[in-house]
Amino acid sequence: MDTSGVSSGAAMSPQGAEAGPGAVSVPGPGSASPRPLFGGCWSCRLLSGAGLLMAAIWVYQGPRSTMKKGIPPSMGAIAQITFAAGLGAWAIIILADPVGRWHRRDP
Repeated sequence: MDTSGVSSGAAMSPQGAEAGPGAVSVPGPGSASPRPLFGGCWSCRLLSGAGLLMAAIWVYQGPRSTMKKGIPPSMGAIAQITFAAGLGAWAIIILADPVGRWHRRDP
């Protein structure tokens, strides 16, 4: 039995697992404050949000025009309306930027 590649004791811990005397701890991924959407660029958010909102209106117009004629909506039309609602919600989220405005209140 060859045990040349096997070691025991403290040598089995991953490299860099023990902190050295001058080591700096690295914060975890959830400890940093969230970056605002699009880096806080108002014109980028306005352009993207308006484009998504117009796309939502355009997608919604298809099934709406058939329903105006008195034709009951099909499953495809309902799927289109749902997709348009999702696009509209996404546009509102980009325009409102709730993550960028959120600040933790100190007690």
